[in-house]
Amino acid sequence: MTARTGNHVFGKRRPQHVIILASGDKIRHMTVRPWMAALAFCFCGVMTIGYLGATTYLVMRDNLIGASMARQARMQHVYEDRIAALRAQVDRVTSRQLLDQQVVEEKVEKLLEQQMALSSRHGRLGALLDRAEQSGLDTEVPVPSARPADGAKQASLAGGIKAIESLLGKPAAEPQGSEVAALGYAPAGESVADRTDRIFSRVTISLKDIEQEQFDRIRDLTDGAVETADKIETILARNGVDVHQETPVAAADAIGGPYLAPQPATSFEDSLNGLDGALARLETARETATDLPFGNPAPGRDITSGFGNRRDPFLGRLALHAGIDFRSPVGGEIRASGRGKVITAGSVGGYGNMVEIDHGMGFTTRYGHMSRILVKVGDEIAPGDVIGQSGSTGRSTGPHIHYEVRRNGAPIDPMHFVNAGLKLSALID
Repeated sequence: MTARTGNHVFGKRRPQHVIILASGDKIRHMTVRPWMAALAFCFCGVMTIGYLGATTYLVMRDNLIGASMARQARMQHVYEDRIAALRAQVDRVTSRQLLDQQVVEEKVEKLLEQQMALSSRHGRLGALLDRAEQSGLDTEVPVPSARPADGAKQASLAGGIKAIESLLGKPAAEPQGSEVAALGYAPAGESVADRTDRIFSRVTISLKDIEQEQFDRIRDLTDGAVETADKIETILARNGVDVHQETPVAAADAIGGPYLAPQPATSFEDSLNGLDGALARLETARETATDLPFGNPAPGRDITSGFGNRRDPFLGRLALHAGIDFRSPVGGEIRASGRGKVITAGSVGGYGNMVEIDHGMGFTTRYGHMSRILVKVGDEIAPGDVIGQSGSTGRSTGPHIHYEVRRNGAPIDPMHFVNAGLKLSALID
């Protein structure tokens, strides 16, 4: 009991651990102290913790790098998808703009063609309108107020939009930077093609109205020319003048050539052809009426003796008076009653000083008893020209104007032509 308790005496040190190292004859020993054991234990613990921490860091680092790369890959895919969507949207917008540009250019081209067609039609109408005006017809025909320039035919999208905006009375707006940036995100509104459809519809309707007014005016001119020509031809026919008498074609006027299919005529060309035919007919009638002796050789003078049988002032017996006499003093003006050529100018038997004018179609006029002749043979005479002065030469009892109208040498009552001339003056002048 006493020996057992002696091993646990207070303050007694434990025996130290000794490590003996034997190598041949050499023996070494090392005492292991407590602090060395603690230091070795701490060192092993630190190394273990460092190893575990390094291993954990390497494992976690690989996971973090993998997660980061996966996240970046996902973000890249998202951005690529977004960019592809934006590109597709920009392509759609660009395609739509190209289509709108084509639509605008086509519509501008059609509009310019219509406007130029109307302008060119008005140019083609110029000669006919001049002829109609000379015929005494009202020649006011509508024409487009604005004519396109030669370079305006090549229309771009910007030019087309500006032209359209000007037609609407609005300035052409320039796109802002924010609008361009938001192009892929903005909802599609009314396109340029939609706006041009509305605008060109209005312009086309306006041009159609002008074209219809031209057709109506041409038709009115044609009807007026035909009506006037009918009246003149009727008056001429009553006096034995056939305006439509055809002249035989000479053999030298032979024509020929290979056969080609006729060109299709438009309604406008048909109307022009109709107006041209009506004006040609009217001009022919007017020229015929102007050439023939329908004028008055002594305007304002009284008639003292008519056409027909009367008592001869020298023989006192019945005789044919082949013309009419106008009261006129010596020196009074004598005017040509129609266009023609002087074939006689001198003293001719009982006519005294006489002028005879050939008017064509077998018609001639004679002016007798002149005191003075103012023309010579071969002169071209216009209606109303003064050809001489009245007198009392030849077989005459006093100063007056003797006037005859003959056809193919046979005398005709001049009063028929004078009265017809009064009616024709309103149609010719």
